Amino acid sequence: MEVDRLRLAEKEKRRASLISVVTVLSLIVLKVAVALITGSLGILAQAADSVLDLVAAVLAFFAVRIAGQPADEEHPYGHGKAENLAALGEMVLLLATCGWIAYEAIQRLFFQPVAIRADVWGIAVMVLSIVASLRLSAYLMRVARKHRSQSLEGNALNFRTDVLSSSVVLLGLVSVWLGYHLGPEWAWLQKADAVAALAVVALVLRVSLKLGWDAVSELLDAAPPGLAELIADKAARVPGVRAVGAVRVRQSGDATFVDMAVDIERSASLEEAHQIATSVESRVAGLMHRGDVVVHVDPVRQSGESLPQTVSAVAARLGLRTHNIHAHEVQGRYFVDVHVEVPPDLTLGQAHDLVSELEAAMYEELPHVSDIHTHIEPRVVPVAPAALEAGAVEHIVAQIKSVVDSVPGLHGAHDVHVRSGPDGYDVVLHCLADPNLPVEEAHRLADRAEKLLYAQVPDMGQVLIHVEPEGVR
Repeated sequence: MEVDRLRLAEKEKRRASLISVVTVLSLIVLKVAVALITGSLGILAQAADSVLDLVAAVLAFFAVRIAGQPADEEHPYGHGKAENLAALGEMVLLLATCGWIAYEAIQRLFFQPVAIRADVWGIAVMVLSIVASLRLSAYLMRVARKHRSQSLEGNALNFRTDVLSSSVVLLGLVSVWLGYHLGPEWAWLQKADAVAALAVVALVLRVSLKLGWDAVSELLDAAPPGLAELIADKAARVPGVRAVGAVRVRQSGDATFVDMAVDIERSASLEEAHQIATSVESRVAGLMHRGDVVVHVDPVRQSGESLPQTVSAVAARLGLRTHNIHAHEVQGRYFVDVHVEVPPDLTLGQAHDLVSELEAAMYEELPHVSDIHTHIEPRVVPVAPAALEAGAVEHIVAQIKSVVDSVPGLHGAHDVHVRSGPDGYDVVLHCLADPNLPVEEAHRLADRAEKLLYAQVPDMGQVLIHVEPEGVR
């Protein structure tokens, strides 16, 4: 769906560029023909200006084609900045046009007055040029804003200035015509086109410099005004985000790329953190036409974090695991006891150094703790269980049922599962007891059965007994 939308956008931009090229070519042929017939320098100047428009239109056409190419290894952000370069080229052409118009206007005002022949053909071609440029400028600007195309926007502005310069020539032709028909005292009207030309230069300079500034800003990766603040506000509203860090935004054609960091409680699981980051990406992407969002997650300590959460977070930072975390107070002093799991391939010296680093980090995180005691043990590495023969399983199950039935108050052992584990057999079983039995007594009976299993069944590694009330099955 996204690929189809992008293809449609590129097709529309290319069509707009091609239409502008064809239109300018037609106007050039028409203006040159009428200029040669009437001898009008103003119309010939307009033809020269249209040649510049043609160059700008061709630039825009090829810029759109290049910008539409997908990202590759050498251009991971795509080729969108080709449009910015084309816009800079169009700005240079606009400035050159301004310089030429200003020079000609000053020459006609003070040094070399030019006699202009007023002719119906000259007036007609200028009116046609104005109408065509107006319609084309509006069309190109609409497509440029829809697809954020700077090269098409520059082309539209170029045609808009062409409307002004064509109006100057038309005004000059009308002034000459009035000067001829109103008498010698109105001869000064023949200079009105030069004065109007200087006014047009001022307008064109303002438009072209703004276009150039926008192009340079995007080439220097200037962030669109206010977008970073809007992104930060949107991300801060995502549940689970404690704070928003740096937000960096860059533009490449109509694509926006965002790199940002968010703070998430360090007690969150990897899956939770990924889900929060995905939610941030989704909300931020909704603010953009198209592009990409990269979210970096920074774990931070949460308010009211429990002792086990703090110890586990500090240990995880060092690639360690902890369990059996106990804290106690003696005469106003706090002590913490922790079992630390280390990789089993470490030497005692390496493991001790790593755990000492953990203790130092814990003291820093828990300044109110007076002393920390650690017990080092190897992390259990899961081992693929060996397959048990059917006869062996049946024998072990029979032993287990016999042991459970020997415990007064328990009977009916069922759903017995026996698996090979790293430390022996892992056993899960269900048994029955009186439904009116206190839960404390039921737990005591299960504990007794567990101890008997460890003592009487060889190679017993782990036992889990689920006691059910009789009659519920």
